[in-house]
Amino acid sequence: MNRETVDRIIHEILAEKLKGGRAQTCCKDGICSDNLCVVHNKEGVRTIVGNGASRVSAGVGVDDAGGVEADLARMIDHTLLKADATAGEIERLCREASKYGFASVCINPGYVPLCAKLLRGGEVKVCTVIGFPLGATSTAAKAFEAEQAIREGAQEVDMVINVGMLKSGDFEYVESDIFAVTSTARRFRVLTKVIIETGLLTDDEKIKACVLAKRAGADFVKTSTGFGKGGATAGDIALMRRVVGSAMGVKASGGVRSREDALALVASGADRIGASASVRIVSGEPEPAPKGY
Repeated sequence: MNRETVDRIIHEILAEKLKGGRAQTCCKDGICSDNLCVVHNKEGVRTIVGNGASRVSAGVGVDDAGGVEADLARMIDHTLLKADATAGEIERLCREASKYGFASVCINPGYVPLCAKLLRGGEVKVCTVIGFPLGATSTAAKAFEAEQAIREGAQEVDMVINVGMLKSGDFEYVESDIFAVTSTARRFRVLTKVIIETGLLTDDEKIKACVLAKRAGADFVKTSTGFGKGGATAGDIALMRRVVGSAMGVKASGGVRSREDALALVASGADRIGASASVRIVSGEPEPAPKGY
């Protein structure tokens, strides 16, 4: 990694952030002053989506199709990555994805063969995770895991970087680690997303991680695993978009609980968004009250 290049990018981006950046919002305390925010300017948001946003990711739990917007449903990566997910829950995930026209299901590698079988012949893709959720497995293990998953039916792979190596300053290791997966996926024409786990990084480290992912040939950079500290923020999305430009996708994941949250992140530069419940993303239903309320 050329440190002069990284330092220049950091300087430019941090300077832009101090000026306000693209993560600014017109709403304060829930009040919109000019009706141009992502919540009130729906046509503007549709234009943003039409001009670049390709997908939204959300979790299992859609039970009623009432009010679902087809264009938004097609942006969803329907996700279930919890350790105790059963085969029955995965089957339900696939049924929902097919019923509502979601773009993909995102599941752990062990369920790739099942999902590939259930979704064969349809338009819903199978996405899986590599080196998940810590990213600390060896490069060889990640490359092998990616190839095996692809051979079993995965059409997209989301890999986790080695965060410790990044924070240690071993940029060559991190880039080679990413390249091992992206080059494997490219041989099979499979898309790769690189999870940088923003909640564990400084702004400088986020920038470096995005630069490394871009140099290694990744298709997307992604904020979080959903299992680490923190989640997606509009500021992080704007920062990541500024680094990778228009040539790569940006996926926001973690802490997105409503349609308004999702649209705000899309407006900040996200192409895809990770969330816990698809129904609130596609229909705008209110978040349920906490248990015991």
